[in-house]
Amino acid sequence: MPDIQYLGHACFRIRGRDGIVVMDPCDRASGYDIGRPTASIMTVSHQHPDHANTAAVRPLKERLNTFDGPGEYEVSGILVTGVRTFHDKKKGAERGRNTVFVTHIDDMAFAHLGDLGHELTAAQIEEIGDIDVLFVPVGGNESLSASEAVAVIAQLEPRIVIPMHYAGEQVVIDQPLDGIDKFLTEMGIREPVFEDKLTITATSLPPEGVAARVVLLRPITVA
Repeated sequence: MPDIQYLGHACFRIRGRDGIVVMDPCDRASGYDIGRPTASIMTVSHQHPDHANTAAVRPLKERLNTFDGPGEYEVSGILVTGVRTFHDKKKGAERGRNTVFVTHIDDMAFAHLGDLGHELTAAQIEEIGDIDVLFVPVGGNESLSASEAVAVIAQLEPRIVIPMHYAGEQVVIDQPLDGIDKFLTEMGIREPVFEDKLTITATSLPPEGVAARVVLLRPITVA
Protein backbone atom coordinates (compact mmCIF):
# COMPACT_ATOMS: atom_id res chain seq x y z
CA MET A 1 0.00 0.00 0.00
CA PRO A 2 2.38 2.73 -1.20
CA ASP A 3 2.14 6.33 -0.02
CA ILE A 4 3.07 9.06 -2.52
CA GLN A 5 4.14 12.55 -1.45
CA TYR A 6 4.99 15.47 -3.71
CA LEU A 7 8.08 17.37 -2.55
CA GLY A 8 7.94 19.97 -5.32
CA HIS A 9 8.84 20.56 -8.97
CA ALA A 10 9.48 17.00 -10.26
CA CYS A 11 10.37 15.40 -6.92
CA PHE A 12 8.27 12.66 -5.35
CA ARG A 13 8.74 10.19 -2.52
CA ILE A 14 7.11 6.76 -2.64
CA ARG A 15 7.01 4.76 0.59
CA GLY A 16 6.29 1.05 0.23
CA ARG A 17 6.66 -2.03 2.41
CA ASP A 18 10.12 -2.82 1.00
CA GLY A 19 11.62 0.66 1.06
CA ILE A 20 11.37 4.31 0.07
CA VAL A 21 12.14 5.85 -3.31
CA VAL A 22 12.89 9.54 -3.92
CA MET A 23 12.79 10.71 -7.54
CA ASP A 24 14.43 13.81 -9.04
CA PRO A 25 15.24 15.78 -5.85
CA CYS A 26 15.26 19.52 -6.59
CA ASP A 27 17.45 22.21 -5.05
CA ARG A 28 16.21 25.31 -3.25
CA ALA A 29 17.01 27.47 -6.28
CA SER A 30 13.91 25.92 -7.87
CA GLY A 31 11.77 27.63 -5.22
CA TYR A 32 11.03 24.40 -3.34
CA ASP A 33 12.57 23.15 -0.12
CA ILE A 34 12.27 19.36 -0.09
CA GLY A 35 13.81 19.12 3.37
CA ARG A 36 15.94 16.08 4.23
CA PRO A 37 13.96 13.06 3.03
CA THR A 38 15.24 9.53 3.68
CA ALA A 39 15.26 6.86 1.00
CA SER A 40 16.66 3.47 0.14
CA ILE A 41 16.61 4.34 -3.59
CA MET A 42 17.04 7.65 -5.41
CA THR A 43 16.52 8.13 -9.15
CA VAL A 44 17.86 11.08 -11.17
CA SER A 45 16.49 11.61 -14.68
CA HIS A 46 19.20 14.07 -15.72
CA GLN A 47 21.92 16.18 -14.14
CA HIS A 48 20.20 19.55 -13.77
CA PRO A 49 20.27 20.98 -10.21
CA ASP A 50 16.48 21.15 -10.07
CA HIS A 51 16.37 17.39 -10.66
CA ALA A 52 19.64 16.18 -9.12
CA ASN A 53 19.97 17.61 -5.62
CA THR A 54 21.33 14.32 -4.37
CA ALA A 55 22.94 15.86 -1.27
CA ALA A 56 19.50 16.55 0.23
CA VAL A 57 18.51 12.87 0.43
CA ARG A 58 19.62 10.77 3.40
CA PRO A 59 20.04 6.98 3.43
CA LEU A 60 17.12 5.16 5.03
CA LYS A 61 19.48 2.65 6.59
CA GLU A 62 23.15 2.14 5.90
CA ARG A 63 23.07 2.85 2.17
CA LEU A 64 21.33 5.02 -0.40
CA ASN A 65 21.25 3.44 -3.87
CA THR A 66 21.35 6.10 -6.60
CA PHE A 67 20.43 5.36 -10.22
CA ASP A 68 20.91 7.99 -12.94
CA GLY A 69 20.92 6.12 -16.23
CA PRO A 70 19.42 3.28 -18.24
CA GLY A 71 19.54 -0.26 -16.90
CA GLU A 72 17.78 -2.76 -14.69
CA TYR A 73 18.31 -2.64 -10.94
CA GLU A 74 16.95 -4.35 -7.83
CA VAL A 75 17.21 -3.30 -4.21
CA SER A 76 15.50 -5.30 -1.46
CA GLY A 77 12.69 -6.47 -3.71
CA ILE A 78 12.14 -3.11 -5.42
CA LEU A 79 12.73 -3.33 -9.17
CA VAL A 80 13.86 -0.24 -11.08
CA THR A 81 14.26 0.10 -14.85
CA GLY A 82 15.86 3.12 -16.50
CA VAL A 83 14.76 3.79 -20.08
CA ARG A 84 16.81 6.09 -22.33
CA THR A 85 14.86 9.05 -23.68
CA PHE A 86 15.71 12.66 -24.54
CA HIS A 87 15.21 16.16 -23.21
CA ASP A 88 14.19 17.48 -26.65
CA LYS A 89 12.70 16.40 -29.95
CA LYS A 90 16.11 16.08 -31.66
CA LYS A 91 17.44 13.01 -29.83
CA GLY A 92 19.30 15.10 -27.30
CA ALA A 93 21.03 17.43 -29.74
CA GLU A 94 19.61 20.52 -27.99
CA ARG A 95 19.27 19.61 -24.30
CA GLY A 96 20.79 16.18 -23.87
CA ARG A 97 19.51 12.87 -22.61
CA ASN A 98 16.81 12.00 -20.11
CA THR A 99 16.05 8.75 -18.31
CA VAL A 100 12.52 7.56 -17.62
CA PHE A 101 12.48 5.43 -14.47
CA VAL A 102 9.94 2.66 -13.88
CA THR A 103 9.82 1.50 -10.28
CA HIS A 104 7.92 -1.58 -9.09
CA ILE A 105 6.84 -1.26 -5.46
CA ASP A 106 4.21 -3.38 -3.68
CA ASP A 107 3.21 -5.04 -6.96
CA MET A 108 2.50 -1.71 -8.67
CA ALA A 109 4.41 0.08 -11.42
CA PHE A 110 5.32 3.78 -11.15
CA ALA A 111 6.83 5.65 -14.12
CA HIS A 112 8.59 9.00 -13.63
CA LEU A 113 9.18 10.74 -16.97
CA GLY A 114 11.76 13.25 -15.73
CA ASP A 115 12.16 16.07 -18.26
CA LEU A 116 10.92 14.07 -21.22
CA GLY A 117 10.81 16.32 -24.27
CA HIS A 118 9.13 14.18 -26.93
CA GLU A 119 6.49 11.57 -27.56
CA LEU A 120 7.67 8.00 -27.05
CA THR A 121 8.74 5.53 -29.68
CA ALA A 122 7.19 2.07 -29.91
CA ALA A 123 10.40 0.58 -28.49
CA GLN A 124 10.38 2.96 -25.52
CA ILE A 125 6.72 2.22 -24.80
CA GLU A 126 7.46 -1.50 -24.81
CA GLU A 127 10.45 -1.06 -22.50
CA ILE A 128 8.43 1.07 -20.06
CA GLY A 129 5.64 -1.52 -20.02
CA ASP A 130 2.30 -1.43 -18.20
CA ILE A 131 2.05 1.49 -15.77
CA ASP A 132 -0.23 2.03 -12.80
CA VAL A 133 0.93 5.53 -11.79
CA LEU A 134 2.52 8.05 -14.16
CA PHE A 135 4.39 11.19 -13.06
CA VAL A 136 4.32 13.46 -16.10
CA PRO A 137 5.76 16.95 -16.78
CA VAL A 138 3.10 19.34 -18.07
CA GLY A 139 4.62 22.84 -17.94
CA GLY A 140 6.22 22.97 -21.38
CA ASN A 141 9.33 24.92 -22.34
CA GLU A 142 12.12 22.34 -21.87
CA SER A 143 9.81 19.34 -21.39
CA LEU A 144 6.33 18.23 -22.42
CA SER A 145 3.64 20.84 -22.89
CA ALA A 146 0.12 20.18 -21.64
CA SER A 147 -1.05 18.84 -25.02
CA GLU A 148 2.10 16.75 -25.46
CA ALA A 149 1.65 15.33 -21.97
CA VAL A 150 -1.86 14.24 -22.88
CA ALA A 151 -0.47 12.49 -25.98
CA VAL A 152 2.12 10.60 -23.90
CA ILE A 153 -0.56 9.62 -21.38
CA ALA A 154 -2.53 8.13 -24.26
CA GLN A 155 0.58 6.22 -25.35
CA LEU A 156 1.21 4.67 -21.92
CA GLU A 157 -2.40 4.29 -20.70
CA PRO A 158 -1.66 4.57 -16.96
CA ARG A 159 -4.40 4.18 -14.38
CA ILE A 160 -3.41 7.23 -12.35
CA VAL A 161 -1.72 10.41 -13.61
CA ILE A 162 0.11 12.85 -11.34
CA PRO A 163 1.25 16.07 -13.08
CA MET A 164 4.55 17.75 -12.19
CA HIS A 165 7.06 20.32 -13.47
CA TYR A 166 4.66 23.22 -13.88
CA ALA A 167 4.59 26.81 -12.64
CA GLY A 168 3.36 27.18 -9.09
CA GLU A 169 3.60 29.94 -6.53
CA GLN A 170 7.02 28.71 -5.38
CA VAL A 171 8.74 28.11 -8.72
CA VAL A 172 11.61 30.50 -9.40
CA ILE A 173 13.67 28.63 -12.02
CA ASP A 174 14.87 30.59 -15.04
CA GLN A 175 12.84 28.73 -17.64
CA PRO A 176 9.23 29.94 -17.81
CA LEU A 177 6.74 27.14 -17.24
CA ASP A 178 3.03 27.01 -17.88
CA GLY A 179 0.74 26.67 -14.89
CA ILE A 180 -1.39 23.62 -14.22
CA ASP A 181 -4.52 25.17 -15.77
CA LYS A 182 -3.66 24.28 -19.37
CA PHE A 183 -3.21 20.62 -18.46
CA LEU A 184 -6.42 20.53 -16.44
CA THR A 185 -8.30 22.01 -19.39
CA GLU A 186 -6.80 19.40 -21.73
CA MET A 187 -7.91 16.65 -19.31
CA GLY A 188 -11.40 18.12 -18.86
CA ILE A 189 -10.99 18.87 -15.15
CA ARG A 190 -13.02 21.92 -14.10
CA GLU A 191 -12.87 21.75 -10.30
CA PRO A 192 -9.41 20.57 -9.26
CA VAL A 193 -8.88 19.21 -5.75
CA PHE A 194 -5.39 19.03 -4.27
CA GLU A 195 -4.40 16.34 -1.78
CA ASP A 196 -1.54 16.16 0.73
CA LYS A 197 -0.61 12.60 -0.21
CA LEU A 198 -1.94 9.63 -2.12
CA THR A 199 -2.21 6.14 -0.68
CA ILE A 200 -3.05 3.46 -3.21
CA THR A 201 -3.79 -0.24 -3.25
CA ALA A 202 -4.34 -2.62 -6.12
CA THR A 203 -8.07 -2.52 -5.42
CA SER A 204 -8.24 1.30 -5.33
CA LEU A 205 -6.76 1.71 -8.79
CA PRO A 206 -9.20 2.61 -11.57
CA PRO A 207 -10.20 -0.40 -13.67
CA GLU A 208 -8.21 -1.11 -16.80
CA GLY A 209 -9.70 0.33 -19.95
CA VAL A 210 -11.21 3.44 -18.37
CA ALA A 211 -9.85 6.98 -18.44
CA ALA A 212 -6.91 7.62 -16.13
CA ARG A 213 -7.61 9.32 -12.81
CA VAL A 214 -5.74 12.61 -12.42
CA VAL A 215 -4.43 13.23 -8.89
CA LEU A 216 -3.15 16.67 -7.86
CA LEU A 217 -0.74 16.78 -4.92
CA ARG A 218 0.37 19.73 -2.80
CA PRO A 219 4.12 20.09 -2.34
CA ILE A 220 5.38 19.37 1.17
CA THR A 221 8.70 19.70 2.98
CA VAL A 222 10.09 16.59 4.70
CA ALA A 223 11.91 17.00 7.98
